[in-house]
Amino acid sequence: MNGDKTLIFKLTLILVLILFSLRLFYLQVYNSDYRSLSEENIVHLETVYPSRGIIVDRNDSILVENKPSYDFYIIPRKLSVMDTSSLLNAFSMTKNQFKELYFKAKNYSSYRPSLFYKDMSHVRFAEIQTKLYHFKGIYHISKPTRSYPFSSLSHSLGYVAEINNNEILRDTSGYYKQRDLIGKSGIEKNFENDLRGIKGVQLKIYDVRGNESGRFNDGNDDLLVENGDRLKLSIDIKLQQYIEKLLKGKVGSVVAIEPKSGEILAIASAPSFDPNILTGKDYSKNYRILQLDTLKPIYNRALMATYPPGSMFKLIQGLIGLEENVVDKEDKIFIDLSRIGDLAPSGIYDLNKAIVKSSNNYFYILFRKLINQNRSNNTYTDSRIGLNKWSEYVKMFGLGSNLNFDITNINSGFIPSSNYYDKYYGSGRWKFSNIYSLSIGQGELLVTPIQMANFASILANRGYYYNPSIVTHINNFKIENRKKHILEIEKKHFDYVVDAMENVVASGSGRRGYMKELMLCGKTSTVENPHGYDHSGFIGFAPKINPKIAIAAYIENAGWGGRAATSISSLASEYYIFGETKRVWLEDYVLKGDFIDEED
Repeated sequence: MNGDKTLIFKLTLILVLILFSLRLFYLQVYNSDYRSLSEENIVHLETVYPSRGIIVDRNDSILVENKPSYDFYIIPRKLSVMDTSSLLNAFSMTKNQFKELYFKAKNYSSYRPSLFYKDMSHVRFAEIQTKLYHFKGIYHISKPTRSYPFSSLSHSLGYVAEINNNEILRDTSGYYKQRDLIGKSGIEKNFENDLRGIKGVQLKIYDVRGNESGRFNDGNDDLLVENGDRLKLSIDIKLQQYIEKLLKGKVGSVVAIEPKSGEILAIASAPSFDPNILTGKDYSKNYRILQLDTLKPIYNRALMATYPPGSMFKLIQGLIGLEENVVDKEDKIFIDLSRIGDLAPSGIYDLNKAIVKSSNNYFYILFRKLINQNRSNNTYTDSRIGLNKWSEYVKMFGLGSNLNFDITNINSGFIPSSNYYDKYYGSGRWKFSNIYSLSIGQGELLVTPIQMANFASILANRGYYYNPSIVTHINNFKIENRKKHILEIEKKHFDYVVDAMENVVASGSGRRGYMKELMLCGKTSTVENPHGYDHSGFIGFAPKINPKIAIAAYIENAGWGGRAATSISSLASEYYIFGETKRVWLEDYVLKGDFIDEED
């Protein structure tokens, strides 16, 4: 009897064990929910960050590269430090700071890593590397950080920083996580998808105490990292550096373009800053300093600042006048000084002389002929028709447009139309006498330096342009430039105006920039500024035949256009074409920067 009970007990026990084993087998093998939960307890997904794409200039000089920086993590349970003072010294922290970080990490988890110190530079890491062996429970991870070998072109290159919550919410791809780096401005922002690369993933197995014990599935489920694309720019970094040298201590901007392609050769805004200060652990502090600087060094004046074009705009007025047949190159008229303020003398003028002498009164008369062509007996209606026609012409030159530039943070300026004056004065209540300041590039007209450099390219090409561009290649693939814009103005009119521009530099207001071998053609502007000294402006190109560079410069509060802006533009053109500057006297004059009180 006892034997039967023992047998029944054993059979029952075996049956229970079989049922338990079957249930366990089901949970671990067939039930995916429990299997996943089990694997998640021991398998950690670790992101492998790609190196951000490097950026080079037109001659393959590296403008932006990556250098390693280091984040340190602490696992409280494993922490063992033989010399606390050595630890504190290595990480430049006080004992109380260390305790606060330690207990914060411990409260989170004694077994899991917590961030302890971030963005240690490669130089500092090398200094303390031999000490790290003595700090048990502290681990480091290398990550790429942006580095700028030339400390130049900061506004256009832009910068990267940690992504914020709003940017994460806008990320529909799910690519970004907290603490990821993202392009914040300039090329870094506009070409973010090309530069960032593709993250890799490694699945690692850890035991319950946080010790790594191998690769999950022998690494077969890992995703390989892909580094970011290489960008090639049209920038000539030597020319860029030279222009930035000339702009030191000044406020303004210079843009230089290769006319035949529309490629940007240099684009400088002053004051500027070293882009290296917006990398690493001091990013927030340094960015705050730049923000508080009253001279606005992070403001990209080349793309964002707007100015009246001033007398440079007279070239456009002349071209429209020739095309509209309201003036002929042979026409000569007597000009007195009765209509508008003027520095040019009274006398007999043709269009060439009016450009060279920059006669305000001549262009007052020319603009009135453009606006009032007796298309209507009503002077208000006639002015409205004339202004709308004039606005169409002006916009052909790329003014009032962002030019589809590679960097999207760009100001379009302002070209007034009849709708603007209708809102200001009332419909049918304004005429030529209300808008005559437009005749000399003042009034409501606003342009940007890059637009004026593009205008210089149009003059160099005698009537066409390509949209300005700065990125020429992604990896080894060339980006084809935008379509060719051909202005509806005859080439012979451009030839006439270019001859006048040559005379401006040879014997007119731009003579300070004259150099026989350079063959610079240009036009100066002394731009009225109600808040202080006038701004100095210049546009031009060189040489006259087969131009290699078109350039525009605005130097704020520097007075006459024939001084600061002309001198800088001429020196930059000379440097680009000949590879050096021989006019040491002119370079010294620009570097000294005393443009207001100096006598001509």
